[in-house]
Amino acid sequence: MLYDMTVPAYQNGLRALSAQLDKALAWGADNGVGELQFIAARLAPDMFPLASQVRFSCQQAIQAATRLGAPGAPQFADDAADFAGLQAQIAETLAWLDTVDAAEIDADPGRAVGFDLPNGMAFDMTAATYVRDWAQPQYYFHLVAAYAILRHMGVPLGKVDYVNYMLAYLRPGTAPAA
Repeated sequence: MLYDMTVPAYQNGLRALSAQLDKALAWGADNGVGELQFIAARLAPDMFPLASQVRFSCQQAIQAATRLGAPGAPQFADDAADFAGLQAQIAETLAWLDTVDAAEIDADPGRAVGFDLPNGMAFDMTAATYVRDWAQPQYYFHLVAAYAILRHMGVPLGKVDYVNYMLAYLRPGTAPAA
């Protein structure tokens, strides 16, 4: 249950983010917006830029799986400096998520999960509560922030770009006319 709620969702979101970055890079080339402008773009002065949001999206997926029992996680100490670096972080995260054992994640939804934040706050909860109340909201916050930065910069993204993996479930004959 916990595996199904986390790892496949993280893989879907990161693949969609990768495609959004590809679209942004192509759109930027056609519209005079360079990689460094995207990398440094942010929604508000006190928010992290795109490069951090991508790294945080990867880290949130990794942290959730490791806190739930998955070993051998990659580490990203710094933000990527270009789109190739952003894509490399996503690819490395996806490759590692492919190795995560569902049985380890699902072992005991009631087990204790605790963690400390850099500001000194500490949290203790069950694995199931951790997934519901921390892991999922944190992951999606950063994923949405990255999407929103790209939209803010003018990239013509829509909902289908955010949830492109849903097209696999589209009932035949129900897609709107182009």
